[in-house]
Amino acid sequence: MKNNAADQNGQTFDRDACLAEIRRQPYFDIIVIGGGATGLGVALDAASRGFRVVLLEQADFAKGTSSRSTKLVHGGVRYLAQGDVRLVYEALFERGTLLRNAPHVVSLQPFVIPNYSWWNEVLYGVGLKVYDWMAWRSRFPKTRLLGREEVEELLPNVRKDGLKGGVLYYDGQFDDARLALNIAQTAASHGGILINYVRVAELLKDSSGRINGVKAKDLETGESFELNAKAVVNATGVFVDEVLRMNSTEEDPLVRPSQGVHIVLDKSFLQGDSALMIPSTEDGRVLFAVPWQNHLLVGTTDTPLDSSSLEPVALEEEVDFILRTLQGYLIKKPQRSDVLSVFAGLRPLAAQGKKNGATKEISRSHKLITARSGLITITGGKWTTYRKMAEDTVNEAIRVANLKHLPCITATLKIHGFQSNGVDAGHRHIYGSDASLVSELEKQRPELANRLHPTFPYTGAEVVWAVRHEMARTVEDVLARRLRILFLNAKVAAAMAPIVARIMAEEMQKDLAWENEQVSSFLQLTQQYLPQMQAVS
Repeated sequence: MKNNAADQNGQTFDRDACLAEIRRQPYFDIIVIGGGATGLGVALDAASRGFRVVLLEQADFAKGTSSRSTKLVHGGVRYLAQGDVRLVYEALFERGTLLRNAPHVVSLQPFVIPNYSWWNEVLYGVGLKVYDWMAWRSRFPKTRLLGREEVEELLPNVRKDGLKGGVLYYDGQFDDARLALNIAQTAASHGGILINYVRVAELLKDSSGRINGVKAKDLETGESFELNAKAVVNATGVFVDEVLRMNSTEEDPLVRPSQGVHIVLDKSFLQGDSALMIPSTEDGRVLFAVPWQNHLLVGTTDTPLDSSSLEPVALEEEVDFILRTLQGYLIKKPQRSDVLSVFAGLRPLAAQGKKNGATKEISRSHKLITARSGLITITGGKWTTYRKMAEDTVNEAIRVANLKHLPCITATLKIHGFQSNGVDAGHRHIYGSDASLVSELEKQRPELANRLHPTFPYTGAEVVWAVRHEMARTVEDVLARRLRILFLNAKVAAAMAPIVARIMAEEMQKDLAWENEQVSSFLQLTQQYLPQMQAVS
């Protein structure tokens, strides 16, 4: 069945329709390269202001860094400790904005810091009171000190030996890939054109050397395009330097990639609804153990790398570090054999002129740079501040390209799926206003109500919805970023792959060869998410 579904506002989020539109009229105000959080935010900001914008992503939306976060919408307690007050203040404001505009994806999350010394209680208690104060009107529930019994009640499995009390504070939690998709859908509803699996191969320039477009290739069909625009934005995250080299081979690197690794465990390792925050690990980092989708997400690391890839691989020592640190805080101590999935992501840390030193000390503030050719590059930053980064970038595009001065409206713009009053939709609550429409598919086709696997509640209806309404093109798109199974339990994701491929092949009118290739490719990918079953030394 052809993917021609319309979103809740009557606009299409359809790959074929988007390709047809850029063939028909390849002239834009702004071209955005990169479909992660920042690029999608720029596309939404530009489209909602009324500009004609197209976004091109070489893989799937949020394939890279933007689907591999710790799932926190937060001001950044660690950045407050480092004295980066401006970044924390900005992030706390944006945290509140996200909760108001996308409550189906973003929610409150309580965190507990267990204290094993009275000094830590004073230190973290005071610091988090400042964190509360800085949030001002975007304030979440207030921080408070906890007695030993209260900590044990909120974290039943926490190590009790030497426990003196703790600190309770609140931040936000979200599904990063789902929010990215909803931002894309919102941009499309405002007339934006967003296409995955299209790679930019070359930057076009006029006779004076000013950038005025791109050459791009559809990776599914091999078709090439030339698109023209008044402004081109490089929002490719850890790959920004590749696009900069298209502009000039003399450009200095702007990004130093840092790898962050997470492991996923059964929820039983940290009972209760509160997250555990470990404020100071053996090397001075912060570690989180956060309840997420009925599992426990633990991370992250900071490992400097010399190169970037779409599928970074976790290092053995990173997994060992996470498990060793967590074991020191829990009664039930997780082992390698308990790890359900391991995933790695690369942070695009803006590190110009700082090629040495620990990545945990490199600024997470974003940097906006405009080349002499007019190429606008946005880099650095964090998920929580994506909207502000986008606003700054579009403002710069207006200046550089002499576009009409139209105001930014995203601070109050509701994200696709928004519901003013929550609806109990079970595991589909994250679809927001789309949840009932997914369920309607099961009524129309009862066979789609069958579960994909006994371990998870997801059904064939979610696969069909992902193809029709969410631009899913591969089994990986569905199991990694639409349903998140690959990130939660790699073995179960592998078991689901054949049935998902079969449903997708029928929906997309693909043959058996496509179906088999999809399963084979996905099974190979799952090997990177499966931990080696060996004891931690």
